[in-house]
Amino acid sequence: MEDIAGDTAGFTGAELANVLNESAIIATRHKHDAITKKDLEEAVKKVTVGIEKQSRVMSDKDKRLTAYHEAGHALVSKYLGTQTDVKEISIIPRGLAGGYTMYKTNEDKYYISKTEMEEKLVALLGGRAAEKVALNDISTGASNDLEVATGIAKDMITIYGMNDKLGPVSLKVNEPYELQIFGNDIGDVVGQEIRKLIDTAYERAQTILLNNMDKLHQVAQRLIEKEIISAEEFEEFFRE
Repeated sequence: MEDIAGDTAGFTGAELANVLNESAIIATRHKHDAITKKDLEEAVKKVTVGIEKQSRVMSDKDKRLTAYHEAGHALVSKYLGTQTDVKEISIIPRGLAGGYTMYKTNEDKYYISKTEMEEKLVALLGGRAAEKVALNDISTGASNDLEVATGIAKDMITIYGMNDKLGPVSLKVNEPYELQIFGNDIGDVVGQEIRKLIDTAYERAQTILLNNMDKLHQVAQRLIEKEIISAEEFEEFFRE
């Protein structure tokens, strides 16, 4: 129960009910007499990531790219002090994703620090960074990561006042013309500062991976061979 509680930290009552409904369906499908821990874990994945698509065939090229992408996320997160531990890495498609890296949620959080948000950007860009440093190419696989990262960077600057140049002000407005009270070039400044946050995070992600290329290759190769790596298996790479 503690493991499930950790995996669902922050879930609302309705979301927990949905997880239990899904786990009951999964248990029935597998002809279990009762809902097992494995059924619950599969339900959490289904709710948070999407339905597993075992029938979807990936080419060797796509499989390799996905393996490096997900290994990049996991490895970068490992070296960031504020990010939670990896729970599972997979290159089996789920929902719209070609693969996924799941993290242990561990606890409910009401506040997030600037450092945590900055390092979240680094972790999000770890997949794209891995494609770049390991394969010397980039793909469309990072589209959702880029969207989420850009949203976080924008919120840091326009809502939470986490920017030294713009200061502790909220730029969240109902109409675009309201921004003019901050100056005619405010839009350009916001755009430049968002870009700076993203660029800095991307560079840091690449630096972490370049300093740990042996681990990146090892994790990616294991993913190509096994398709799924558990938290325990992931940690083994750092005990050697």
